[in-house]
Amino acid sequence: MLTILFRFPYVAWHLSRGGILGHLSQVTILPIWFRSFLRFFDRILARKNKERPGLALAQALTALGPGFIKFGQALSTRADLIGADIAADLATLQDQLDAFPPHVVKRVVQRELGDIDEVFSSFDENAIAAASIAQVHFAQLRNGKDVAVKILRPGIRYKLERDIAFFRTMARFIEAVAPNTKRLKLCDAVEQFAHYSDIELDLRLEAASAAKLKENHTNDAGIAIPSVEWQFTTEQIMVMERVHGTRIDDRQALIANGHDIDEITKKAAAAFFYQVFRDGFFHADMHPGNIFILDDGTLVPIDFGIMGNLSLEDRLFLARLLTSILDKDYDAVARLHLDAGMISSDVPISGFAQAIRAVTEPVMDQPMGDVSLGKILGQIFGLSRRYHIEVQPQFTLLQKTMVMAEGVARQLNPNANMWPLARDLAAEWASDQDGLLAHINTFADKALLLGMRLPSLIEHAEEFLKNKNEPETPASKGVSWIEASILVLIAIGITYIVLL
Repeated sequence: MLTILFRFPYVAWHLSRGGILGHLSQVTILPIWFRSFLRFFDRILARKNKERPGLALAQALTALGPGFIKFGQALSTRADLIGADIAADLATLQDQLDAFPPHVVKRVVQRELGDIDEVFSSFDENAIAAASIAQVHFAQLRNGKDVAVKILRPGIRYKLERDIAFFRTMARFIEAVAPNTKRLKLCDAVEQFAHYSDIELDLRLEAASAAKLKENHTNDAGIAIPSVEWQFTTEQIMVMERVHGTRIDDRQALIANGHDIDEITKKAAAAFFYQVFRDGFFHADMHPGNIFILDDGTLVPIDFGIMGNLSLEDRLFLARLLTSILDKDYDAVARLHLDAGMISSDVPISGFAQAIRAVTEPVMDQPMGDVSLGKILGQIFGLSRRYHIEVQPQFTLLQKTMVMAEGVARQLNPNANMWPLARDLAAEWASDQDGLLAHINTFADKALLLGMRLPSLIEHAEEFLKNKNEPETPASKGVSWIEASILVLIAIGITYIVLL
């Protein structure tokens, strides 16, 4: 706690110099006294900054280091908290740092895998990519296989855990001074960030995610996942098959290589659908540098440190939401939020639907290629302050993914929109799921009916067998053997129907 208290002035200094405190003072959900406090320090410390608020915040977070950069990327999904414009600016935060030196690389490889020359026939000491958590080197195994070697930054766990402790304390403080912010689930957002950060800090978990995604796409044509070299993968190092392809945003190179841009767009939409709706396990860091196109047109994602999970219930909600938004059925969008328990029953549905129309129509009233579904979701989430929408943390990561996917699609194919393609797949899938659920409900009803009637049927059959060996008298006369046989046949018939 003392460390956090001593660190607070340093963090506040960077934020205030960028003019961030002044913008935070305009957030009406905060108490008046706290907003006055922020305005006071903003007047004293803020420098003249001509940048947009979101860009100023991005610069401040970059200066504060890796943990704050990643938190800013996560915060870019919370348009309900910081506004759609700032969220859009934070989405541009680049997670790029200088590479750590070759002698450190060799030391880590030596410690984790042994003599570098015994594992690799060649190893490029210059990193091909360097981010806040890890950096990547190209190499070749002794068996001749080309691989990419991902190595964690030394000391990164301590730095991230220190930053997360700071975020956790700040979230609790904000919820304490402004109790009405609890519906925004700031503490849950920090815990979600901590969860994904912890996964990124153990490369075995990233390798497991890659293996699971590869298994999910086994039978999907046009999509492939690199294989993991498990014998050379540890907590600190991950070795994977190297991808020889063209970045998905290098449109000119793709065209020069004879690729069909429209076909790649369809594959990207299908990949999004498969992961989000069919499997509920999706790649959540789909920026252009993480997607390659092979010579045969196969789409290959890389970097599996951040993956999202969605339950069947969440996927059905999203499929219906996607369909309703693209169909401009705003009443259906409002009802979906009510049915999901995201708004209380005392919220007027018609008024909420009108509010959704007001923030959505300006976005939808554009050429189809310019429609941003991620922005629309951000606008809807932004209504949370007015309609007290219960924020669902599991959807914020998906919104970030959608914004990234849209950016990639526009760079690849400015005249196309992947969402109508995904919408048709999602609508068909949701319809199939509704039919399956109806079948399950019918099955359950039949099973319940059988469970209620079977004891009575068995009792009648037992009574018949008992009376079979006793002399028949008027007083003891039970069911005839014909009636008993009919009852047994009915029981067998009902059982057969239920098990169909």
